[in-house]
Amino acid sequence: MARIGVEPILSNIKEALIQMGHEVIDLNNENDAKNCDFAVISGVDENMLGIANIVTPGSVINAQGASTEEVRQMVEERLQ
Repeated sequence: MARIGVEPILSNIKEALIQMGHEVIDLNNENDAKNCDFAVISGVDENMLGIANIVTPGSVINAQGASTEEVRQMVEERLQ
């Protein structure tokens, strides 16, 4: 399973990823993303926390406009 950082505003996505067995941490600043396999952001401001500077672009999942199930699928696709 992956270690995934999720913005606190995305609590429903955080819970879904925990249920999938992933280790999930809150992304409160750019340092929180350093040891994560993925970062899930709300997309309101893609680089507000500086996450795009820390995590490779392929590892950032923008959840804006996506359902919880769609985000779950994006995570699974990237793990394959």
